[in-house]
Amino acid sequence: MKAEFCYFLLTCSDSEKETIARKLLEKGLIACAKFIPVESMYLWKGNIERDGEILILMESIEGNFEAVNAVIKKMHSYETFVLQMIPAKNINTDAQNWMLDELKSR
Repeated sequence: MKAEFCYFLLTCSDSEKETIARKLLEKGLIACAKFIPVESMYLWKGNIERDGEILILMESIEGNFEAVNAVIKKMHSYETFVLQMIPAKNINTDAQNWMLDELKSR
């Protein structure tokens, strides 16, 4: 099986970051989640908004996108959240093997 490795990016509140990440890890949909505090400015209902958020950087495979999205949709507090997928290239072999082993073991 040739896996297409990727990163999923999601912003959420600080209070829900661990709950979302833990559920995705327990289901074997991601191999790792990193929490990065960010400050976001965005358009929302015609206004410019500014909020502190947490960016969750998740390591996974492209085939898990829809399942990850479905889990997040059930849990996320935002009316509209953005889940993005970015292809990951040139990953060292040990990391590839670790990710595939972990994602298959769930």
